Amino acid sequence: MKIRLIYPKWPKLDRQTPFHLPPHGPVCFAACVPEEHDLKFTDENVEPVDLNESVDLVCISMMLTSQAPRGWEIADHFRGRGIPVIFGGIATMLHAEETAAHADAIFLGEAEGRFEQVLRDLESNKLKKVYDYMGSPAPIETVGTARRSILNRALYNHKGVQMVDLVHASRGCRFNCYPCCVRYLGGRSFRPRPIDKVIAEIEAIPNNRLFFVDNSLAQDKAWELELFKALAPLKRTFVSHPIEDDEQVLAAAAEAGAWYIYQAVFDTSDYIRERVKRYKDHGIAVEGTILLGLDEHDEDFIKRLIDFLLEIDLDLAEFTVLTPFPHTRSFDDLERAGRILHKDWKHYTAGEVVIQPAKMSADKLQELYHYAWDTFYKDEPQVLKMGRLLKKAMRREASLGTTDRFKVA
Repeated sequence: MKIRLIYPKWPKLDRQTPFHLPPHGPVCFAACVPEEHDLKFTDENVEPVDLNESVDLVCISMMLTSQAPRGWEIADHFRGRGIPVIFGGIATMLHAEETAAHADAIFLGEAEGRFEQVLRDLESNKLKKVYDYMGSPAPIETVGTARRSILNRALYNHKGVQMVDLVHASRGCRFNCYPCCVRYLGGRSFRPRPIDKVIAEIEAIPNNRLFFVDNSLAQDKAWELELFKALAPLKRTFVSHPIEDDEQVLAAAAEAGAWYIYQAVFDTSDYIRERVKRYKDHGIAVEGTILLGLDEHDEDFIKRLIDFLLEIDLDLAEFTVLTPFPHTRSFDDLERAGRILHKDWKHYTAGEVVIQPAKMSADKLQELYHYAWDTFYKDEPQVLKMGRLLKKAMRREASLGTTDRFKVA
């Protein structure tokens, strides 16, 4: 069977330096497609979709809510030509009912050990409208190495520099953050992959620089230490979401190649100040993730927060506005309160205000979002700050003699 896997484009954050990472969901899904099928991949963020292509099946993988309208548009086109379309991915799970209206089938949940049956059903004309595995995650031991051979690596570079490869060492998250949908998607049980499988996958990646896309690595100290100990001999450099605020873990992460960490900065407390300092004391840079528009935020708070970010010398900052994605606590609260302004999903980018804030107008919050980006990067543009971090990674590669392994394909 000739299968075209498509990852729809989406609008990027206003004022953020544009770059594209090789996506994670599609390569994980591709590993679940039997090798006898002719599978090819198009990431519409870096190359156009051939809408006239002759294929037997189109699979559309959607991660973000803002991808969904474009995904539906692509599906309608292929179905209009008589080609069946199957949807999967995070945004499909969040928008299942809407997506089903544009699909021959939707796949909800984790695909490992399950998608083969979908293909058998299609071939025998028994395709179901919905394959629902939500609440029934695949055994974590069945999660193998992603199929990155579908990627055209030459398309994933910024100014000639290859982007990081995405990998995950766990699924699920024991936390329940207010704007997050992980509770609905993967449950609150932390599900670490066997360390040997994680290491085998990383060894197969021809890239020095990695991005652990786990929701948080700070979920089990013993597991973190085991992961970092196994990772260190591979001489890679990595980015991740938060790690344990623990001296032993921080030292192990630095030894394993922690390059920089995404750390939520939610106030101007000494806790945040010291948290950032401890990362930096171990040579780990920090990119702050700053969510604007929570109910306690007024204009003065947001401006003081930006001043604080500059004071603690964050290496990078990414600003977003509170966006009520379906199946989150924020969506439920704001929907009940009648504070969601619209549900035009293509504008749910986390850079456009789609709610009525508690302590200001929607226009004022949008203005403060722009103020945050402009003020933080006033003296040194984001692209220069990113370049400085890249030089740090390259110095480490040179010291370890691993530079030659990192090349644009």
